[in-house]
This record gives sequence, C-alpha cells and structure tokens, in this order.
Amino acid sequence: MRSKAVLLLAIALAAALALAAATQPWVVVSFTEGSAAFDWLELTGQQLNPSLSPIALAGLAAALALTIAGPVFRRVLGALVLLLGAGLAALGVFSLIDPRGGVSWSVSEVTGITGDAQYGVIRDVTATSWPSAAVAAGAVIALLGVAVLLLGGRWKAGGRRFRSDERPPAPESGREPDRISDWDALSGGDDPTRSQE
Repeated sequence: MRSKAVLLLAIALAAALALAAATQPWVVVSFTEGSAAFDWLELTGQQLNPSLSPIALAGLAAALALTIAGPVFRRVLGALVLLLGAGLAALGVFSLIDPRGGVSWSVSEVTGITGDAQYGVIRDVTATSWPSAAVAAGAVIALLGVAVLLLGGRWKAGGRRFRSDERPPAPESGREPDRISDWDALSGGDDPTRSQE
C-alpha cells in the first residue's frame, strides 16, 4: 500500500512541475533594434506548444484515477502515464534542440512580418531552463508509468469498501417467492430477501 501512495504522489508532483513549467518562459527572442516595439519577447511553454498543460493535467487525472482503479485498469493507466511522460519529455527536448521552431507565429504577431523575412528581425533566440524542467518531469512521469505497470498488479483494489460479500439467502423451503408480498414487505420496512428467523 505504501508503494502505491508514494508512486501516485510522485506522479502528481511531477505532473504539477510540468504544469508549472508550461506557464514559465521557455524562449527569449531578441529583436534587432527598431524592428519591434520592444527589444525582446518571452514565450512560455504553453505559447510554444498549447498541448503541454493538457498533457500535464492528464497526468494529474491519471494519478487520481489510479487511487480507485482495479487491476486491469491500473495497467491501462500505467501505459497512459508512460505515454504522457514521454510526450512531455519530447516536447521539452524539441524546444531545447530548436528554440526557433515555435516562435514564428508569435514573432509575426508582434512584428507583422511573416515567413523568411522574420530572420532579419530576430537577433537571437535563447532557451531558458524551463524546457529542461519539463524534460525532467516527463522522464520521471514515464518512469513512474513503468513502475505502475510493474507494481500495480500487487496493489489492493480500491472502491470495494461499499460492496457486500453477502449473498441473498435462498427462498424458504416451503414457500414460493411472491412478488406482491415482497413489495408489501419492502413498503413495511422489511427485507424480503432475508429469511425470517
């Protein structure tokens, strides 16, 4: 039970880190003098790739769903957590490898210049450390997804506390079940499925 709580808390914390990283500046674009109303522009991870926050929120939702999931659904959620983490890490890596890749739309919005002409107004594009934080969070989430796949089958199933293991008693040997009498018994507050003792 302890491994379950630790894993689910770690998934939630890593997803929260990814969500926080998505709202922070990932890229700083410097413009040549006089090409824009300001000298530089900060773009958040969410502005560069709008799928970051939904992926991080899906990781949080998966951590919550794992608290009550049965053994089969745990495996499905473990695979989903693995894929979500890999997706987050990949998006961060793409931003680190090519920081210019996602800035063209924002630059055209600020300067009014589109296409290859943008290269003349952009002096420099620098990645911050936040994409690295997203890569780390994504890698941790992916590893935790693998851990859920491996360990999830050993966890006790949640959501069973309100289930009853009692079976309704067989009808009394001398009496045939009568639906009308059963409804009357229910109206009177009695349980017709229990034998009279």
